Amino acid sequence: MEKNYYQILEVDKNASPEVIEKAYKTLVKKYHPDLQQDSDKSTSEETIKKINEAYEVLSDKSKRENYDIKLNNYEQMLKAKHDEALKREMQSRERVVNNPTPPINNIVNTTISNPVKSSNVKEADNTNNTSVEKLNKKIEKQVYKEQKKLLKSQRLAYQNAYISELRNRGYNVKYKKSFKNYLSAFIFIIALILIAFILWHIPFIKNYLIDLYNNNIIFHMIGSLIANIINIFI
Repeated sequence: MEKNYYQILEVDKNASPEVIEKAYKTLVKKYHPDLQQDSDKSTSEETIKKINEAYEVLSDKSKRENYDIKLNNYEQMLKAKHDEALKREMQSRERVVNNPTPPINNIVNTTISNPVKSSNVKEADNTNNTSVEKLNKKIEKQVYKEQKKLLKSQRLAYQNAYISELRNRGYNVKYKKSFKNYLSAFIFIIALILIAFILWHIPFIKNYLIDLYNNNIIFHMIGSLIANIINIFI
């Protein structure tokens, strides 16, 4: 589906006919070409056409029911594609974890020809094996990191393309903040408070801020307003 009529009228999918009609009238007044500047008239005319088209469908009970069925099928299709992409990503990630880079013992051993025969041959072999194992683990770790970066970039590219497609079709995409986002914001605020606390205890900065507050009426008004708000809650 190329258009989402609910998004065009800026209403919820479960909006009543009264809400749809009110939204339609509001948008028509907002984007009416006669109320726009000359440079924006062509754009507003296209917007009005979309608004009229959306209202024509959503204001008619039968047309709206048919449209809701098509919209639901389309959303289910998008969800299925998204779930399938996530499933492929998880399978790819599992293959990376379960099938690391094959050992390179054979490659290294092939390059070692004509070993020195002495009383310390056994000790030398053990040393070589240890070096090979360390090198093998190091290469496996590097390859794993590269594959992990590649998976991350692929996942990000797919997510951006998916969101871009939804926005192009009229969907309003909103990001749900995670605990990590809130924690980062909290740490940032605490850091600002600590910096302000340290600066306040530096004499010449403290005196400068006090003079700035006393001599600037705007800062004085803002400070008084904040103090009044604090006093109200305290």
